[in-house]
Amino acid sequence: MRALHVITGLGVGGAEQQLRLLLRHLPADCDVVTLTGPGPVADGLSADGVRVVHLGMAGNRDLTALPRLVRIVRSGRYDLVHTHLYRACLYGRLAARLAGVRAVVATEHSLGDSQMEGRPLTRGVRALYLAGERLGRTTVAVSPTVAERLRRWGVPADRIVVVPNGIDLARFRFDPLRRHRTRRRLGLPDHARVIGGVGRLHPGKRFDVLVTALAALPADHYLLLVGGGPEESALRRTAHEAGVADRVLFTGERPCFPDGGPGPDLPSLVCAMDVLVSPSPEEAFGLAAVEALASGLPVLYASCPAIEDLPASAAPAARRVTGGPEAFARALAGTRAADPGPRTAPEAARHYDITRSAARLMDVYAAAAARRPLPSPSSAPSPQEVPSS
Repeated sequence: MRALHVITGLGVGGAEQQLRLLLRHLPADCDVVTLTGPGPVADGLSADGVRVVHLGMAGNRDLTALPRLVRIVRSGRYDLVHTHLYRACLYGRLAARLAGVRAVVATEHSLGDSQMEGRPLTRGVRALYLAGERLGRTTVAVSPTVAERLRRWGVPADRIVVVPNGIDLARFRFDPLRRHRTRRRLGLPDHARVIGGVGRLHPGKRFDVLVTALAALPADHYLLLVGGGPEESALRRTAHEAGVADRVLFTGERPCFPDGGPGPDLPSLVCAMDVLVSPSPEEAFGLAAVEALASGLPVLYASCPAIEDLPASAAPAARRVTGGPEAFARALAGTRAADPGPRTAPEAARHYDITRSAARLMDVYAAAAARRPLPSPSSAPSPQEVPSS
């Protein structure tokens, strides 16, 4: 099967890195079109042998991109078009239709209760989304929570299927030597208790809560923030005002794969942490939390459908925390008091192995290409399906 993936951009983001990981495991001949800036993930895809085309779109209303995209779809003779992220879903679905491709799949990576990819969910955003959705055949939700949000929006249930995000378990497996080397590279003391936060640095992620919580914890606690974004300057100011600037480390955007760039990759940074905290109140999946679980870390989260959609026994070291800095400081103190035990991946992490997600997505592709009903109900595998080993 020949498939074209259309995505808004290829910077270092969750959806973008998920696409690269997925293409490493999909048994299909895939090309990628990025509407806007190619970024580091484009370089990584090219290194993997994937053909990447940059459309050079100047803005959301650059309609000249549409005929160019139609020509790419036609000339590639693709069996299926798969779109990712809001803008790419709009343009990609329409281009596929105009090019005569009826097997169109879209993945909804970022739909929250009040925002999508940082944009407020206004009536206009919803109306445009639903209009574009009708041009496709299947909408993939990355969690049952997102599937329910799509249904509430008005997407027919028989057009929704859940294919969870996947992780590379081997890459995130805990390695004490890698932990030691990464900490030394970052200048972290051996005795440091390292709190990790992973994600784009913008207000919706609430990383300021972690900076403020750090001030209430002993001096051997450090905060390692992995990601880039417009909130970095504000977070640095908050750390300075709280008197913890020397205990907050900013790594910038870090890839999941070791592509030879400066600095450690994301799995190495997770390996260097002692606990992962996700204070964001609204997530579509919670990929960083699952990656932390794969490294055997305890996880504190405000919202994480990937964990909440499974039984509590699947992730015993994960805990939901509500409230502000004081609540997170108390919860963090509790993780230190608990016996960490060996750092091994719990059932929840194994449930999201990328090979399972890739196989499920190929079933969706086959159904879309053959115009058959979706291969399973519009929900994730039941909790009873979580493997025990």
